[in-house]
Amino acid sequence: MSDTDAIRRFLEMLAVEAGAAKNTVLAYGTDLRGASEFLDGGLSRADEAAIRRLASEWMPLTNSSVARKASVLRRFFAFLQNEGDRPDDPSDALPRPATRRPLPKTLGHDDIAKLFAALEERREERHADPLTLRLIALLELLYGSGLRATELVSLPRQALRGDQPFLILRGKGGRERLVPISDRARAAVAEWRVHVPTDQPFLFPSGHSHLSRVRLFQLVRELAADAGIPPQRISPHVLRHAFATHLLEGGADLRALQTMLGHADIATTEIYTHVDSSRLVELVNARHPLMDRD
Repeated sequence: MSDTDAIRRFLEMLAVEAGAAKNTVLAYGTDLRGASEFLDGGLSRADEAAIRRLASEWMPLTNSSVARKASVLRRFFAFLQNEGDRPDDPSDALPRPATRRPLPKTLGHDDIAKLFAALEERREERHADPLTLRLIALLELLYGSGLRATELVSLPRQALRGDQPFLILRGKGGRERLVPISDRARAAVAEWRVHVPTDQPFLFPSGHSHLSRVRLFQLVRELAADAGIPPQRISPHVLRHAFATHLLEGGADLRALQTMLGHADIATTEIYTHVDSSRLVELVNARHPLMDRD
């Protein structure tokens, strides 16, 4: 069994059976081929001693990078064992570095207010030109529904229908989820959609396809500069984080938030609880039944 064949079959399993996203499959392939090259094509047959040599090569890397590479190899060796390609699993030799998920960048309510004030100013100055209406629709969906950038730019023209207050998206790993759409966002989309030709398949068309993620990133940063917000503080993903953070501050249920964001694991959603510690303390002080209310 060659490494090339074993890696190919493993990646096919990830894509077809596990429903992994294209970028995930590419990243796994890169890590596995790098490990195979270091072991001179002997990764699929590697024993624990070889795995320890490989792990020592990762010493200069950050803990998160080492943890990622080790996770990829664990899945790879488990696959080989399950397929009967090898009787053992040498994964015990892989390192388990302590990692700490970085806190997400987010924006305060004042920053969001500045962004939408800048949008309204553009609307008035430019007499609601189509590009301004497009940007308003993009921002309303980013902040109002927490869409990922790729999900947003690739929305079909008819994704939002009439008074339907939600849309159904297929996100990472092919998982479907229901995303609530605010009245503001639906109104903004309706105002923009009249400028989209009826034969266009996408809600935000560009050339022969849809608006690119790079262009969306540029538009968001240009708006931030107009609003007096340092552009390096903002991105489409930061607006998704702001959506989650502000919903949680407003009392949203963590499980409901997990569903709206499309997180497979609630541990991913729980990272947003860091922003709400002050509200939780106030809640305990004000509502706990044993607190002295005199």
